[in-house]
This record gives sequence, C-alpha cells and structure tokens, in this order.
Amino acid sequence: MPTILLAQGFRFFFFSQEGNEPPHIHVEHGDKVAKFWLNPVELSSSTEFRSHELKKVRMLVIQHRELFVEKWNEHFGS
Repeated sequence: MPTILLAQGFRFFFFSQEGNEPPHIHVEHGDKVAKFWLNPVELSSSTEFRSHELKKVRMLVIQHRELFVEKWNEHFGS
C-alpha cells in the first residue's frame, strides 16, 4: 500500500494489486475512506466522508492528479 501523499490530514495511496483497474487513488482520514478515478477525476466510492469533505478531497486530487498518475505509472509499469 504505497503512500503517495500526506496532505491536510489525508493519506493518499493505492493498493499494490490493483494495476488491472484504471488509474485511481484511495484516500483515508481516520475511519473515512474514498476512491477517486484519475482520468477524469471522479468519485468511485466513499465511506463515512461527508459531502463537504469530499469536495475538499476532490480538489486535492485535482491539484495532485499529475503526481498520482506519475506514481501509478511508475508502480504498475504503465
């Protein structure tokens, strides 16, 4: 589970065995978890996050999207 970024209390990461899926990033904050597709940035799933928190997380995903895609490609060899 490589951690890609820690920002504003959120941990952005992906699971090492998910290379068969399109590029995406997971985010957690305490017991809250979400998954965002990266091309385009779109919420895939969420547990416990409130809508205003998801807006903030989505903006962070958009802000760091290039980093996430770069790290995805490095890790999965795409």
